[in-house]
Order: sequence, then C-alpha cells, then structure tokens
Amino acid sequence: MGNFLFFSAGIVQYFSDSNFAGKAIICVLILFSVGAWTIMIGKLLELLEIKKQNAVAEQKIAKAVDIEEFAEQNRGMKGSYAVLIKEAVSAMRNADVGAIDSKEMLSIKMGYVENAIARAVANQSQIYETKMVMLGSIISGAPFLGLLGTAWGVMDSFGAMGAEGASATLQSLAPGVSGALLTTIAGLVVAIPSVFGYNGLLSLSKGMVLTLENFASSLADKIELQERLKLSQKKMPASPARQDLQASDFKPRDLSAATPAQQPLRFDLDLGEGEDFEK
Repeated sequence: MGNFLFFSAGIVQYFSDSNFAGKAIICVLILFSVGAWTIMIGKLLELLEIKKQNAVAEQKIAKAVDIEEFAEQNRGMKGSYAVLIKEAVSAMRNADVGAIDSKEMLSIKMGYVENAIARAVANQSQIYETKMVMLGSIISGAPFLGLLGTAWGVMDSFGAMGAEGASATLQSLAPGVSGALLTTIAGLVVAIPSVFGYNGLLSLSKGMVLTLENFASSLADKIELQERLKLSQKKMPASPARQDLQASDFKPRDLSAATPAQQPLRFDLDLGEGEDFEK
C-alpha cells in the first residue's frame, strides 16, 4: 500500500514537473485510454450478442422446409443471419423472370438471389469491423504522441539548462526530464492493452465473417434446392385416376369369334387330260 501511494505521489510530482505541452499530451492520452477501453468492451459485447443471435437463427432455419414461409413466420428474428435470410427472400420475390419453367430461368433467378446475399454479407462484415479503425489509430498514435511529449520536455529542460549557464546542475535538469519521460510511459500504457484487445477483437470478427460466408453459401444452396424441387414437381405429368379392378371385370375372351375356323387344306393338281399319275 505504501509503495502504491509512493508511486502515485511520484506520478503526480512528475506530472507537475512537466511543461505545458507535456501536461496537454498526457490529458489527451487519458482521453485516448478511456476511448480505447470503451471501444474494446462495447465491441466485445456487440460481437457476442450477434454471435448468440446467429446461433438461434441457424438452429431455426435448419428445420425449415420453405424459406419464404420461414421468413414470414420469423419477422422479429435479429442478427446477421436474419438479415441474409430477409435479403434472400426479398430477392426471390423481386426477381422478375416470370414463371420458373426451365433451368435457364432458374439460373437467372438464383444469380439474382446470390448477388443479394453477397451484398448483405459485405454489409454485415463491415458492421463487424466498425470502430476497429479508430482503435487501431489509437494504438498507432499513442506511443508517437508520448514520444513527442518526451522530446518536447527534454528540449525545454536543456534549453533552461543552457540559459542558466555554469550554475546549471543535474539536480535542476532531472525534474524536467522525468516529467518529459512521463508522456512516453503514458503513451505505452494506452497502447499496450489496446494492442491485445485489438488483436482479440480482430480474431473474433474474422472468425464470425468466415462463418457468415459459410452460412450464406448454405442458404443459397438451400434456396436453389427448394426451387429445383418446385421445378421438378411442375414438370411431372399428372397421373390418371386409378380404378379398383375386380375379378368380375375380367371376362374370358371368345377366341372362336376372333380366329377364323380352321379349314382342311386342299391341293388341286392339274395333271393334264389323259395322263395317269404314276408313282
């Protein structure tokens, strides 16, 4: 406890020894730190909530038979997967290709649907990565801002030492230098935790984008399979109504009426007049 109080008192003393530029830079770095932690915590909660919503949507659509009916029955569903389903169904309804009666027309309609799903994937991927650029800017800028404060403070300290001339000592120079170095430490304190948070959020968002693309592909396959099944049912000819056949419906066939009576074969041989047939 005593060491912490001594450390805190030393930080306050170093801050008071800093020049005006150093104090201003430290205040800016404090704002950067608050902003970085707010972004990291808020983004983590946002991604976890989207991931939970996507898991619910994936479980529901796995049991669905007709995508359009599923979207109609689950209008209140939220999450990135829900957005993809809604965009796909909207594209199916808006695809003005007439009746799907051939593979060519089905291919045109599926191309329209797949383009709509691809646009939705791009938009949702951008949502996953929102505020990450700001966090990266804080990570990159904080150390350089702290270094600027240090260089400025050291410059002022040596300038004041030169003005004092021969009477300047190291004891008079040390407070200004320690105050100047405080800005570098502040910059690193802001940047180091932000780096770990940024890498963790980036890994999580990339994994979610990958699963989003896989779901989009499976959704397109499911819609195409559904449309092909409808097309095959349209092309299948209607079977005539079957009647129950009974034994009484079968009658023996009268072969004598259908087949002419068999007559004996006769051979007329003209041997000529006055001629005897000899063996």
